[in-house]
Amino acid sequence: MPDSTLRGGPESADSQQVLRLEGVGKLYNPGTPLQTQVLQDINLRLGRGELTALIGPSGSGKSTLLNLLGLLDTPSAGELYLLGQPTGNLDDRTRTQLRNQALGFVFQFHHLIAAFSVLENVLMPLMIGRGKPTAADLELARSLLADVGLGGFGDHKPTQISGGQQQRVAIARALMLRPALLLADEPTGNLDTRTAEKVFELFRHFNRSFGCAVLVVTHDPRLAAGCDRSIELVDGRIVSDQANKG
Repeated sequence: MPDSTLRGGPESADSQQVLRLEGVGKLYNPGTPLQTQVLQDINLRLGRGELTALIGPSGSGKSTLLNLLGLLDTPSAGELYLLGQPTGNLDDRTRTQLRNQALGFVFQFHHLIAAFSVLENVLMPLMIGRGKPTAADLELARSLLADVGLGGFGDHKPTQISGGQQQRVAIARALMLRPALLLADEPTGNLDTRTAEKVFELFRHFNRSFGCAVLVVTHDPRLAAGCDRSIELVDGRIVSDQANKG
């Protein structure tokens, strides 16, 4: 099985590593007639500043792997390390805290809250964890909206902006807490080609400016080719993990 290592040697890898999976597997309904092995012997590493595509056919285990990476589910075998911390034996509270501190999520469906303004939606992860935002928090949220090209839309409701604009709000929201790892699940799946390219450019922008690792699940070969690296999953196993040609 491919076991990707970060570029730059062992010392660089240790200091720059965001995520490491060692022998990770996922088995559903063990010991029953419905037992299903979804993931097997997954070994991979993601480093700061890497923009990585996760590709593979439907049913290959991409969603299951993303749930594990997002600490939304736990492996049946192996260990997942986030920022050097093993996560397999964490209690629910600690797991939730680590997820909120270290991870950002962008989905195919942006899940904005219609009753709140665009600015309030961006602030939502912070308000859930800390309560009322400070002046500095408001400044950061407005800066993120400006970065995604929506500086003048803070007072709008999600229903007053386009689907592509809503996805940009979702990206700003995911970055509000400056996560070490941004996970994006088919983030351009509902967008037209031009809008999809603009959204992808935002991932690249924040990947470079914040230095966060970004993992994008996509079926779009053009977007995958624009990433630094592509990991291909087939039948629950990594069959290819390679750098893309610049």
